[in-house]
Amino acid sequence: MDKKKDEIKLVIGAGEYNNNPGWVHTQEQELNLLDEYTWQNRFDKSSITAILGEHVWEHLTYEEGIEAAKMCFKYLKPSGYIRCAVPDGYFPDESYQHIVQVGGPGSKDHPAASHKIVHNYKTLKKMFETVGYEVKLLEYCDEQGNFYQNYWDGVDGVIFRSKKYDPRNQGDVLTFPSLIVDAVKPQ
Repeated sequence: MDKKKDEIKLVIGAGEYNNNPGWVHTQEQELNLLDEYTWQNRFDKSSITAILGEHVWEHLTYEEGIEAAKMCFKYLKPSGYIRCAVPDGYFPDESYQHIVQVGGPGSKDHPAASHKIVHNYKTLKKMFETVGYEVKLLEYCDEQGNFYQNYWDGVDGVIFRSKKYDPRNQGDVLTFPSLIVDAVKPQ
């Protein structure tokens, strides 16, 4: 049996992106992070290997984010993970923060009017740890605005809005980074 073939890798809130060929791409209408009925109709509990949410969790309140993380926890296999990317509340750029703020204007392609929170690495890490995940910081800014990037592989889920893949962030100047974590369900 081909283990890779049996793996379910899921993109939630995929939008128009298809950065992860071979993954199951879903929209909120078909798979809602807060509505278990939409999950039960598609997946068995403990059946998903990976979930990717690029700029999804900021559309949930902190409490809704915890509920969404609990929902994913039910459906992830042991050692499965959520690769989560959100706007970074510690990125020290005024125009970026204006764009991503709660109820903010966003950009032409990415409206932010429905943003309910702007996470920093502490709030996002705590949110997932509260549910029982082990959290690995992949890309983030600290309280002083210093940017950190730990090794991560796109084979495990491409985040376009990242230092690693976004052409706007190549070279020495970051213009639109994300706070990116892997939240891993323990064995």
